[in-house]
Amino acid sequence: MAKDTSTWLDGSSTEPGPFYDRTPEYPDADWERDIIVPMRDGVRLCVDICRPRTTTPLPALLAIAPYNKEQNGPEYARAVPPQPSWSTLWNGSSEAGDSKFLAARGYIHVIGTSRGGGKSESGGSPAHDFYDLIEWIAAQEWCDGNVGMIGISAYGASQLQAAAQRPPSLKAIFPYDPGPAFREFRGRNPGGVVHKFPLAIEAGSVAHGKTGQPGDLGAVREAWLAEALANDDYVIQHELYNILTMKGQKAPVFFNILIDPYDTPEAIAKTEASFGAINVPTYMGTGAYAQTLKSHFKGAQDWYEGLGVSKKLMIAGPAQQERPFRGFHSEILRWYDYWLKGIDTGIMNEDPVKVYVAGAGKWLQASAWPLPQTAWTPFYLDSWERLRTKPFTPASRDETAIPDAFVQMPPTLTRSVSRLRYLSEPLADDLLVVGPAAMTLFAEIDQADTNWIIVVRDVGPDTKVRTAREGERDLPSNLPEREVSRGWLKASYREEDAERTKPWRPWHKLTREARKDATPGEIIEYHIELMSMSNLFRRGHRVCVEITAADFGTGIGGATNVEYIPAHVVSSKTVLHKVYRDQAHPSHVLLPVQPITGGAL
Repeated sequence: MAKDTSTWLDGSSTEPGPFYDRTPEYPDADWERDIIVPMRDGVRLCVDICRPRTTTPLPALLAIAPYNKEQNGPEYARAVPPQPSWSTLWNGSSEAGDSKFLAARGYIHVIGTSRGGGKSESGGSPAHDFYDLIEWIAAQEWCDGNVGMIGISAYGASQLQAAAQRPPSLKAIFPYDPGPAFREFRGRNPGGVVHKFPLAIEAGSVAHGKTGQPGDLGAVREAWLAEALANDDYVIQHELYNILTMKGQKAPVFFNILIDPYDTPEAIAKTEASFGAINVPTYMGTGAYAQTLKSHFKGAQDWYEGLGVSKKLMIAGPAQQERPFRGFHSEILRWYDYWLKGIDTGIMNEDPVKVYVAGAGKWLQASAWPLPQTAWTPFYLDSWERLRTKPFTPASRDETAIPDAFVQMPPTLTRSVSRLRYLSEPLADDLLVVGPAAMTLFAEIDQADTNWIIVVRDVGPDTKVRTAREGERDLPSNLPEREVSRGWLKASYREEDAERTKPWRPWHKLTREARKDATPGEIIEYHIELMSMSNLFRRGHRVCVEITAADFGTGIGGATNVEYIPAHVVSSKTVLHKVYRDQAHPSHVLLPVQPITGGAL
């Protein structure tokens, strides 16, 4: 274990310290709307421009995505003040940034819609669009030739795509929640458990796509479709069955995942090549709320690991950013003042990683991710749904134990999610966990497949010790609890790539060739990646590990809320799950425990 060099920073869950700002220079700004910008092939993109009222050339920040640029304009900002994620008016596509803030501090804000969406034209290839648009911006008389980019989600993904095209005027990027690095399947569906999240964003699309009569897909894809239509796990989900029968005319990207839910070596090689294509300083960001979106949360960390440029990583707290987006603008300003205006803001003198620690209410700054001083610590599943750190004892009664079990019925029969729930004793001392995590699970099922879903929670405070006395036998049912992490693995996707696997990050092949049904009744060892966690379990709290096999949408027609995006494709069969936990089958969760330094928390 390396020496602990991390430091604690103040700040809120939505803004790390040190707080940075400058006196606003430009009180007034002008908007130019629906400006047409031709690409090299003649297709024209449509952008809005917010410019400080000055004749002095200034740097520009571009935000571009397939979303509707109008939802980032002044009319929308006037009518809709920033909404928290629990608001019914929270709008995920209003993610281009706070134009007023940026313009007042001397930045031109350019907001556009990608080719094939909104007021931009369709046709041709977008392969050079970001390059052409950035160089067009840099050549305008109001721009000083320096361009950066801004925005969340699709606006973050566009930044990485633009950087890979290497336009000379792009000097730095700040992609927040940038989407998956491993794009085709792996990044959106960890463990091979197909996530219905694409349906949640379909309503916000302004793509020009044309819906026509379903046609022939060709021999290979028709065979894949026939296989998908024979899968009752899909057919019972009416929205999925609708997409399949339309043969890609509806939700074409998601349709491709449904008929071909596999990774390929070519897709991995493509991603790894893209890491080397990016050559500008990159500040990557995401937040713990994005664990259940997965593509954002895991994607930011995958990008950070893969890039070889000057880079930083910020992992924020458990609450989604407000929309219209205005979060982290202190850090964004600090980043671009350094790279685009040449102001020494001190941002490059700091360690590169900042992570918000839930339970502590502070930010931890570190030299690398995972943190070099991490002590990977197993917490073992024990009898009576307990959790312990003591290993199982050989040549003892720990050698054999009757397995725990739960039965999950399909959504055609129930709305209830069955689970096993293991809790530690109240912690004697604070426990700080920051970093990637994994679960080793020995289990059997009575069907050919299931989803394993693992949840880690912080439960308490609770100092109760259970005894045989009346009133002391059970834990209180109303203890506070907070989700810390979650992970997924489809049993048939369990085969690992030994060269890429690490103890805290199993790497499953997820290929068509590697998929293998479970043998009913066979005890199988599963390694399940959990989303990275950052939590201070306070003294008197309990570590909780839940094992389940399903989650269901929380609204009508599969619609759901923003903070937690459930609704994966679950089994259409009733499945008996048995979980083993003994000396021969040491099921455990591996937590990234950190030393607690820097004074009282």
